[in-house]
Amino acid sequence: MVAHLLRLKVTLLRNSVRRNPWQLVGLGIGALYALGVVGLCVVGLLLLRGQDVALAQTVVVLGGAAALLGWAVIPVAASAADLTLDPARFTTFAVPTPQLLAGLALGGLIGIPGAATALVALATVGTFSRSIPATAAALVGAVLGVLTCIVLSRVVTTATAGLASSRRFKDVSAVAFLIPLVLMGPIIGTVARGIAGSQDFLTELASTLSWTPAGAAFSLGGDVAAGNPGAAAVKFVVALATLAGLALCWKIMLQRALVTPPYVGTSRKRAGGLGLFGVFPATPTGAVAARSLSYWLRDPRYAGALVVVPLLPVLMLFQGSQSGFYGPFQFVGPVTAFLLAWSISSDVSYDSTAFALHVSTGVRGLHDRLGRAVACLSFALPVVLLFSIGPFFFTGGWDRLPAVLGLALGVLFTGLGLASVVSARYTVNVPLPGDSPFKKPPGNVAQTLAVQFGGMGVLMVLVAPELALVAAQFITGSSVPGWITLVLGPVLGVALFVVGVRVGGAWLDRRAPELLAQLAVDR
Repeated sequence: MVAHLLRLKVTLLRNSVRRNPWQLVGLGIGALYALGVVGLCVVGLLLLRGQDVALAQTVVVLGGAAALLGWAVIPVAASAADLTLDPARFTTFAVPTPQLLAGLALGGLIGIPGAATALVALATVGTFSRSIPATAAALVGAVLGVLTCIVLSRVVTTATAGLASSRRFKDVSAVAFLIPLVLMGPIIGTVARGIAGSQDFLTELASTLSWTPAGAAFSLGGDVAAGNPGAAAVKFVVALATLAGLALCWKIMLQRALVTPPYVGTSRKRAGGLGLFGVFPATPTGAVAARSLSYWLRDPRYAGALVVVPLLPVLMLFQGSQSGFYGPFQFVGPVTAFLLAWSISSDVSYDSTAFALHVSTGVRGLHDRLGRAVACLSFALPVVLLFSIGPFFFTGGWDRLPAVLGLALGVLFTGLGLASVVSARYTVNVPLPGDSPFKKPPGNVAQTLAVQFGGMGVLMVLVAPELALVAAQFITGSSVPGWITLVLGPVLGVALFVVGVRVGGAWLDRRAPELLAQLAVDR
């Protein structure tokens, strides 16, 4: 039965490649990339054979722990990436549980990730091939480590099977997966400081991980090579108990999933209230604002585009802590105002063909522009105020707060007005409804870049008076330009906001059919 399951996976993979030639191209590219990475890792591990045992132990244990973490996280973020042996497909088959578990586990080795992990793990045998006992221990540790990685990934994916079938979970996990990438700089910087502060930082970390399920299996060869068979025996028990515990959890969850698989049919939901439509006034502007704000809360494409906004203070604070200069951190409010205001410049493009609702119902352009701006302003204004005032609790220099706050409010209102004009005239290529927020759609990239960067340049010109006053305060040290900015920024910004909404509304009244036609082409 185990061999049959393995043949089944190979057959399914081969047929999928034959059916879609582009999948074969992608598989080939992925295989070449993996081959390069695996080759570097194997060469590096073999070169460690001539180095000190402690250094080799540190590298192998940390690498093994990182691999274990990757096998636990990546399958969830890339849900539904490989369903060739989806356990739900065996619900109606009387496959004995032990054979099913073994087949699914070994099936994890068939594919680029499984094969790459196995090859790198086997290369650690060469790292500790300094004696027969050390070689045997390293081989046992490699086998246990690879099996632990695969079983852990199966435990996580089985536990989240019900969630993974949910569109909402896929959208949220895709956005959440981007957060560590945005914070990669602070993460690497923190680790680098730890290494610089203590030369034994990595060694101590690896020593600690070697006694935990994360690194016990990968430390067996190093302990035996270093002459610590007692420690290796204890860690062998830890690694074996970890694998057995994960296998037991997987067995229980798999049996439950096979008996009561996730229900994927339609479900009845009790009719609720009007939601945001009951909050906003029953006017055309209020209806557009409620609809737009619903998109902000429920459409992952908006979250994917603005996921960096709540992380801006973290990034700027980290940069200030590295350089000792917190000047840029004080401007996190104006930067946030710029990002949030300019985000609605693509609002009509995100509507896609649903923009036909606005055209068919005869919504006035003024109401459309104002409703979309109010929806953004309902959460952008509190965020901008918080991000403009908050940094000064860390940096001091309260005499600069009026200038920064005035600039932030000016950028926010001016940007909303300009974006209302731009989105009434141009469409850009954005991910379609239902697509991943990070999907790169094909289209006229040159026009998209020209619209985006050209609009940003115009915005800088419109807020030039506020920028000049802020620069004057920083150069002269006088607080008078700052107080002038606090008054001029909101006043000029609101004036330009009103002009932008009216001009954009008039433009939209004339060009609504053309915009809808462009959106249909962008599909």
